[in-house]
Amino acid sequence: MNLARLDLNLVVALRALLEERNVTRAGQRIGLSQPAMSAALARLRRHFDDDLLARVGGHYELTALGQVLLDRTASAYDLLERLFSSQAHFDPAKEEREFRLLASDYAVSVFGTRLARRVHEEAPGIRLRFTQTPPTVIDDTATLLSATDGLLMPHGVISDFPATDLYDDRWVFLAARDHPGLEDRLTRDDLAELPWVTYQRTYDAPAVRQLGMLGIEPRVEVSVDSFQLLPLMIADTRRIALVQARLARMMAPIAAVRVLEPPYEAVPLREALWWHPVHTHDAAHIWLRETAARVGAQLSRADEE
Repeated sequence: MNLARLDLNLVVALRALLEERNVTRAGQRIGLSQPAMSAALARLRRHFDDDLLARVGGHYELTALGQVLLDRTASAYDLLERLFSSQAHFDPAKEEREFRLLASDYAVSVFGTRLARRVHEEAPGIRLRFTQTPPTVIDDTATLLSATDGLLMPHGVISDFPATDLYDDRWVFLAARDHPGLEDRLTRDDLAELPWVTYQRTYDAPAVRQLGMLGIEPRVEVSVDSFQLLPLMIADTRRIALVQARLARMMAPIAAVRVLEPPYEAVPLREALWWHPVHTHDAAHIWLRETAARVGAQLSRADEE
C-alpha cells in the first residue's frame, strides 16, 4: 500500500458515507455537493473493490466490508485529527482545547477532581471530558488510545504504551459498620464464605488474579459498574467488597461501612496516565502530562502530612 498515492480527504468522505448511509446527507455533513460525494464514493469503491453501500429497497445498507470499515474509519479519523492538531508550542493560559480522558469513577473521584481544579486555575480555556473506560480496553488498547488523549489506569492491566506514574494506592475491604459476623479483622475463611459485591469490569486484573492464586473464589451476590456504588451495596448487609483505600476513606463517612485490612499482603496499586505514542511530542499533551504528574505528586505529599 503506497500511502503517498492516497487522498486523505477520502477518510473524511468514507466516514460520512458509512455513518450516514446516504450520499446526499454525507455530502451535506462535510460540505460537498451531491456529484462530488458520488465521485468520492466511486473512488472508494474502486479502491476497496467493494460496493460499501448496497441499495436495499429505497435505502442503502452497509456491505460486510462496509460494516468492518465503520469502526476502523472512525478511529483513523480521530487519530488523524489528533495528529494534525499537534502543536509545537502551547500556552495553557491562552489556549482553548478539550482533552478527553478515559477513566473509572474511582480515578475521577480520587484524581480527576484534583486535576480539574488545577486545570481551572492554570488554564481557564482548557476543558476536560472524562469518559468511562470500556471493557474492550484490554482487547483493543491501541484503537481506544488513538481516539482519546489518555487513559487513567493502574499498572498491571495494559502494557507497551507510554505512561506517566501518578500516585500509589492499596486495596482494602469494606463491610457494614454493624456487620453481625465480623470483629475487627477479616480471615480468609470470611472471604470465601461471605457474599461479595464486585466491580463488574474485568480489568482489575492484578487484584482479581491474586485472589485466585490464594485459592479464594468470591461468592458474588451483586456486581455494579461503579466503584462508588460498592459502599452503598454493602451498608446494612453481610456483604463485603474489595476497594481502593483512597476511595474507601472518601466513601466511609457517606455510607454506614467500615474499612478492614486484607488477611493477606495485597498487591500494590500504582495509578498512571497512559497515552498513544502519537501524542508524545505534542506540546499541549506534554503540558497535560506534566500537570497530571504534579497533581499526582501533590496527592502523594498529602499522605505524608
